Amino acid sequence: MEMEKEREIAVMIADESHEKYVDVILETIESAAKVRGTGIARRSPDYVARKMMEGKAVIALAGEEFAGFSYIESWGNKQFVATSGLIVAEKFRRGGLARRIKYEAFRLACRRWPQAKLFSLTSGSAVMKLNTELGYVPVTFADLTDDEAFWRGCDGCINRDVLLRTGRRYCICTAMLFDPADPRCRTAADRALESGAEKKNESI
Repeated sequence: MEMEKEREIAVMIADESHEKYVDVILETIESAAKVRGTGIARRSPDYVARKMMEGKAVIALAGEEFAGFSYIESWGNKQFVATSGLIVAEKFRRGGLARRIKYEAFRLACRRWPQAKLFSLTSGSAVMKLNTELGYVPVTFADLTDDEAFWRGCDGCINRDVLLRTGRRYCICTAMLFDPADPRCRTAADRALESGAEKKNESI
């Protein structure tokens, strides 16, 4: 049954036709953050809709039903790119969908900005595991973009006070970085993407 459900879910680059899912996407992200007791960088409906219109988002649908989402954004004059907002609706979890979405968002980011460093700032263990598979390595916050527009995205997070108190040196989240110029990162990513289909029914 789980494998059949997985085959019915399509993972695709979002476009303007998917704007009708914006509200449920934001509700799902916020609900998941409350359950985990972690912070999130809150995004407006207009922000998420713009990601879709620009072809900078990945959405998963089971027929017409929302199943999952992620988006990408560039920072620091396109020198840094983040894949963010990864979420899977409760009923579709533990079937490998998060991995499919993460991998597709990673591919999309690499196609659009092949020279950029991809980074992640997350407190989610599942996302950290996926990042590691794709060749990301833990780094300090100083290794991430210094683009103030990115850091303003943390303003809506419940842990913002920690970030401010430490002078933006660390917070609850873990910083991870993928450098396309590093052969070790590239090798790990190639291996993960090649074997992704075999892993799609694992718990993530």
